[in-house]
Amino acid sequence: MDERVVVAGAVLDAGRLLAARRTAPPALAGRWELPGGKVEPGEMVPSALVRELREELGVLVEPLERVPGAWPLAPGYVLHVWTARLLSGEPSPLQDHDALRWVTPEDAFSLDWLAPDRPAVTWLTQRPTSAF
Repeated sequence: MDERVVVAGAVLDAGRLLAARRTAPPALAGRWELPGGKVEPGEMVPSALVRELREELGVLVEPLERVPGAWPLAPGYVLHVWTARLLSGEPSPLQDHDALRWVTPEDAFSLDWLAPDRPAVTWLTQRPTSAF
């Protein structure tokens, strides 16, 4: 069975990374993630990221590069993370989130990240030339 891709955006702006706090499902509520969503059949992953962040946060982003790795989510789903540059809009928690926070590499792990997001956040914060 093919795994369905869920894409998350490591939205970077002015030396900061955007984190989003989940509201659902109950097991994940209150924890932090990189925002995004499911890639629709026939949709390219970068296009899905642009669509999802417009729907969830009301922003326009430019996908830049895929973070190395893929992380299992619910059965049949796998997480891919892409860095993205904020092009326009002020992020707002429109769907699935109740709070957003910009974090620096130094304070990124003060948040309680969901397990699948942790490797990507670690990669971002440990890059020799920080993507932030």
